[in-house]
Amino acid sequence: MQPVLADLVALLSLERLDRDLFRGESQDLGWGAIFGGQVVGQALSAAAQTVPADRPVHSLHAYFLRRGDVKRPLIYHVDRIRDGGSFTTRRVVAVQDGEAIFSLGASFQVDEPGFDHQDPMPPLPGPEGLLSERDLALRVAEHIPENLRPMALAQRPIELRPVEVRNPLRPERKEAKRQIWLRAIDALPDDQALHRYLLAYASDFSFLTASLDPHGASWLQPRMQVASVDHAMWFHRPLRMDDWLLFDIESPTASGARGLVRGRFFDRAGRLVASAVQEGLIRERQPKT
Repeated sequence: MQPVLADLVALLSLERLDRDLFRGESQDLGWGAIFGGQVVGQALSAAAQTVPADRPVHSLHAYFLRRGDVKRPLIYHVDRIRDGGSFTTRRVVAVQDGEAIFSLGASFQVDEPGFDHQDPMPPLPGPEGLLSERDLALRVAEHIPENLRPMALAQRPIELRPVEVRNPLRPERKEAKRQIWLRAIDALPDDQALHRYLLAYASDFSFLTASLDPHGASWLQPRMQVASVDHAMWFHRPLRMDDWLLFDIESPTASGARGLVRGRFFDRAGRLVASAVQEGLIRERQPKT
């Protein structure tokens, strides 16, 4: 496994301090705050480690409460809410300096047969021939602000290939829809818990930005304050993060300085494997007079 992916797997695996207590290191992606996907993935990992392996997660609901400090680790407290005949429920709180910065509720279920239907996968080009976000950044490296250049040009454990290229340095008014192919850059173990918390980690990439597209705005603009408020996911079918998944995103509404986005994840066979919804702060600061 390539080192950058192995580092991410280790980051999400956590250190177990006690039966229901875990510690996770922080990852500095150059944004000045902890990446939301990191705490979602780590919290789900903590919850999953207290649940039998034959009960994969099927849903999670999370709230971002405070800005996290990338220079400090996080402590994850797991509360074993319920262990039922078919479902298991966990609550996780992430703490820094004695204060909760994030909370997550997750539900796990034994595999059961049942009715099966889904929306069709949208007819879009496959990932072959598309450039990754890193490749696109390398083409305009000299125009990227110096403080963001290391983040934009670094090798990433999750490769993202947008179907339609959009330049955050020069945003234009676009339809509130985005489609991105993503996958881990190397083979991963056959462990559904791992694949699901890796997808939870990746689900925060390029998500809320879709709510800015109709307004010709970008999270890179100094006047914009953009931050996740809550995040929810549902896992419908087994998935693999080391094969291509299509992240189909749309933003149905924005109001009150908040944007709502929802996304669907399809595998190469067209199976709908997961869904996600997020609301976030998209505040345009007014210039001081």
